[in-house]
Amino acid sequence: MSAPLEPKPQAFSSTHPLAASPGGSSEPSRWVRGEPSLVAHTRILDVQSVPFHHPKRDRRRDFVVVKAPDWVNVLAHTTDDRLVLVNQFRYGIDAFSWEIPGGVIEAGEDPVAAGVRELLEETGYAGEGARLLASVHPNPAFMSNRCHLVLVERCRLVAPPAWDADEEIETAAVPVAEVYARARAGGITHSLVLDALLFFEPIWRARGGV
Repeated sequence: MSAPLEPKPQAFSSTHPLAASPGGSSEPSRWVRGEPSLVAHTRILDVQSVPFHHPKRDRRRDFVVVKAPDWVNVLAHTTDDRLVLVNQFRYGIDAFSWEIPGGVIEAGEDPVAAGVRELLEETGYAGEGARLLASVHPNPAFMSNRCHLVLVERCRLVAPPAWDADEEIETAAVPVAEVYARARAGGITHSLVLDALLFFEPIWRARGGV
């Protein structure tokens, strides 16, 4: 018996049927972007002031844009139907957060290669068949970067983790069904992790996951 086909993620654009639903408003105008100026530089991101011009209303405004490197998040799926999760202290929320492994993509680095690297460094896990599931914008209102969601199959523990100086990570391989239960109960709140689980769910269910 042949294996069920895995559904492929679909892109959404202004030409998608949902974008032209009955009762919707007309398509907005595209603002014209000017040259940005640096407001603040940090070791993880730059804050820019970017001038934009509305072509129809002749309105000119400066908007704050956060320019950060692209990120990668990794769904590490084991042979016994578990996902590798990490629990670490997050300074932004002043609390611990259960997530999937991930990190910053280095300049010029392939997102899939970055995902495989981050998975090994953070957890000591490695696997096979690594591939890109999707790329999303963390917050397009004021951020310009993307987060790439990578799936790695048949993962297993192969080495000790190699943490950065400020990292201290609890690792757990959790049954996939339990991961989704945690997410729906509010036990996983990182929005990009929830994005990754959204894209993985149809693949998991097509393989018989319940």
